[in-house]
Amino acid sequence: MWLEIWVYKLILLIEKLMKTNFILFILLVFITTIAIVTTAKSETNTVSSTVVNNTPPTANAPVLPNSNSDICKVGIGGAVQNNVLGVATGILVDDELCQLLKLSRSQYAYGMKVSAVALLCQDPRVWTSMMDAGTPCPVSGLIGSEAASYWENNPHLIPEGSRYKPEYIAANKPEKGEFSDAQNAALFKTLFVITTGILLF
Repeated sequence: MWLEIWVYKLILLIEKLMKTNFILFILLVFITTIAIVTTAKSETNTVSSTVVNNTPPTANAPVLPNSNSDICKVGIGGAVQNNVLGVATGILVDDELCQLLKLSRSQYAYGMKVSAVALLCQDPRVWTSMMDAGTPCPVSGLIGSEAASYWENNPHLIPEGSRYKPEYIAANKPEKGEFSDAQNAALFKTLFVITTGILLF
């Protein structure tokens, strides 16, 4: 719309100039042609300049190979890239369950079966499954019912995450109103001091 208005005004101007001065008319046509061609070129350049000539470099995460199956480590890597800077990093993380399994297999291979089971019992899932099976985990050289009574008396040593731990701790707490052995001894000593002190005076 604005182009049509501009062209109409230009035509009116040209008619006026042709009547008065022919050379001035030719000069005006030349300048107008140059202006239109320059405008068309700049529009074309603007559109074509948005094309990316090459891709930016990429940050690649480091490869942490683990070709030996006897190593219980897992590689974790990551990278971040923007237009200017790229950062890549990686670490090795210990797989504790893998270590327990390998150590337990070694102990079992050497004939230390109780030791192999005790190693696996450090995992709360194994500890819980052993209790579910009615064979409590060995502890401090105790097995069977002796180990079961040890776990009942020392529930704080049960691995975190076992569903039995809260039950054992609740069962091991003294009931309110009852004195523990230490409290009974303190009460006895206090009463003894009071009664002997009264008798001396």
